[in-house]
Amino acid sequence: MGFDSARLPNGQGLVIGGGIEYLKKNEEEAALPELPEVETVMRGLMPLMAGQKIKHAIVRREGLRWPFPDQFAKRLTNVRVEGMQRRAKYILMALGSGETLLVHLGMSGRVLIDESGALPPGKHDHVVLEMSHGVDIIFNDPRRFGALDLIGTATVSEHRLLANLGPEPLGNSFNAEYFSAMLRGRKSAIKSAMLDQRIVAGLGNIYVCEALWRAGIAPQTPGGALAPAQLAGLVAHIRDVLSEAIAAGGSSLKDYRQANGELGYFQHRFAVYDREGKGCIKTGCGGYIQRITQAGRSSFYCLGCQQQA
Repeated sequence: MGFDSARLPNGQGLVIGGGIEYLKKNEEEAALPELPEVETVMRGLMPLMAGQKIKHAIVRREGLRWPFPDQFAKRLTNVRVEGMQRRAKYILMALGSGETLLVHLGMSGRVLIDESGALPPGKHDHVVLEMSHGVDIIFNDPRRFGALDLIGTATVSEHRLLANLGPEPLGNSFNAEYFSAMLRGRKSAIKSAMLDQRIVAGLGNIYVCEALWRAGIAPQTPGGALAPAQLAGLVAHIRDVLSEAIAAGGSSLKDYRQANGELGYFQHRFAVYDREGKGCIKTGCGGYIQRITQAGRSSFYCLGCQQQA
């Protein structure tokens, strides 16, 4: 993703969110935007949408990954955006109508901001929210793996995409005691447990690899084999790596821009992710980064300092 000069004349539009796609040797992996990327997109949208009214909604197809709800455009027209929050990898916009707009970017979904309100429609501009202060918010998704839905605000937590999510990794409910209880007796790999959205919501492949490296834990280690002190350290590293990525504006792999159009910089601090064959950066380690496949996804870890229990 990035700027398209034909679509963004004179700096009138900004790309503020998107999927992450890249080629890995002999396989193609498609990664969803992870928690820091989604948080960054939401923070970019808040000044333009929170407290503002959607004057008009344009819906150009019947759905994306799933069909849009009945009378979608009508229900999004002439309503105020009362507030916004992120839940896992979803953006939730509470509307004055008593409904909440759920946004999921999917693999290739992105948000375009047209500050002129005059950009010509793009081929994959599926939904446009014309705000009352003259800015258009455009949901663009070439692959159509993203999703938009309307939910009764009072029952948001019961939605099928949200009902079974675990606690937020940056919230107080996710702590060493909780994590230990969820992993007790589990023989499956710790990485699989960390990616299980029922255990902890919003963690993805990139930041799981990074947190495990910081904790000195191999991704193949059975979750139930980790000592309480190891889990306490892992929880702290999960919080740190996510917080640092959010502060840096999310990962700027090739399909991502943050709200001001600048690349995020966190990818320059990856210790293991996408560094196969390179030396470990931990002082005194001397090991090398290896890539293995777990559940169809690449895991990157250091053979020297990440020990398997």
